[in-house]
Amino acid sequence: MTALITLSHGSRKPGAAAGIERLTQATGVRPARAAHLEFNRPDLTTAALELAQLGETDAIVVPLLFTQGYHQRVDVPRALADASQAAHLSLHLTAGLGTGEDVARVLASRTRSGDSHVVIYSVGSSDTAANDAIRELAHRTFALTSVPTTVEFATRGGREGIVSFCREYSDPARVRVIPLFVTEGLLLDRLAGVSATVDRPLGTDLAGLVVDRFRQARNAAQEVFVPC
Repeated sequence: MTALITLSHGSRKPGAAAGIERLTQATGVRPARAAHLEFNRPDLTTAALELAQLGETDAIVVPLLFTQGYHQRVDVPRALADASQAAHLSLHLTAGLGTGEDVARVLASRTRSGDSHVVIYSVGSSDTAANDAIRELAHRTFALTSVPTTVEFATRGGREGIVSFCREYSDPARVRVIPLFVTEGLLLDRLAGVSATVDRPLGTDLAGLVVDRFRQARNAAQEVFVPC
């Protein structure tokens, strides 16, 4: 049986790792481990070693990342190589969560009939393409909901942008902020006290997406070429 490892960025926020664990368990895949690139334990190598000790020979790693930023392009492959070598486990890397239609559907499911505007609150990146991908996600979400949808980046004045935006509405509570966060984080704490309605992190709403990535990778690994 192929194991699952979810791989998050990690956070200094107490309780953030527990959110990743809940998501991992919500997938229903067994055995499964939650791992983190930094700040939290276990890291990917430790999670792979734990599975190897259970007798597992291969595992699928699903990065819980939304864009093709530095972590996805550099940190994840490096962690995968280190873990595979240390645990002598065959590790198969899937695409990250991304910003496609399936993520847009998750965001759309968070909207309510009384919402006047939706703000996707994302971490933000030094990579312009990564930020543009989040803006495209906002367009996809709008196409599903018909509720005007924009983006604010936490590391680029996101809180101030939301506060300013809320002043344009007589009832700012009808502005819904949907965090593009898998779990709790210090950047999400910055929104404390804003007059908009701030949703919880996406958490276990993403379980179906993780399972989809897992199954696609498992099926690809199991494909056998049969000569005609």
